[in-house]
Amino acid sequence: MYIPQNFLDGTLGSVWCNTNNIAIPLDPANRHYQECLDAIVLEGADCFDGDIPAELQTASDAKLFNTQATDYRIATARIAQYILSVGREEVVESQSTGEQVYNEETFEMEDVMADVVVVTAIEPLEATVEVTTQEIGEDPVTETVANPLIVADDAERAEAQAVIDATPTPVKEHVDAEE
Repeated sequence: MYIPQNFLDGTLGSVWCNTNNIAIPLDPANRHYQECLDAIVLEGADCFDGDIPAELQTASDAKLFNTQATDYRIATARIAQYILSVGREEVVESQSTGEQVYNEETFEMEDVMADVVVVTAIEPLEATVEVTTQEIGEDPVTETVANPLIVADDAERAEAQAVIDATPTPVKEHVDAEE
C-alpha cells in the first residue's frame, strides 16, 4: 500500500510504502519509484491509500504508454519477418549504373540501368522432419514430426499478433507516425 507524503504547502514530496516501510522519493532513477508506477499500472487505485496523486498517475500512464509502444514496435518487427514455412521471393530492382548512353530515337542521354538483387530468395522449410530416438537397450525409432522451427515461428507470430491486437489505437498511431 502506498501513501502520498505531502509537504506543508500540499505538494507531493514522496510516497510512503507500507510493504517495505520506506519513503520513496519522486525520482525516475529510483527503483522503488518505478515499482510504485508499476503497481499503479497493474492495480490502479487498489495499491494506494486514497486517491493516486495526479503527478504519479501521469508518470504511470506515460510509463505504460512507452512500454506498449516498445512492445508494439518489437511485435510489428517480428511479424514483418518472412514466414519460415513460406520462404521469401527474390526482389530485383533496376538501378542506375552511373553511366549514360545516347538514345538515337529520343535524342537524349539516358541512364544505363542494371538489375540488382535487393532481397535474396529463401526457400521455405520442410513442413515435417524425421526425428530418431533411441532408449538404452532398444532399437532406434524414427518418427515424422512437424518441423520445430516452423512450430516456433508460428507461435512467435501468434504472440506478436496478440500484442499488436491488444495495443491501444493511440499507441499504434504514435508509433506508426514515427516511421
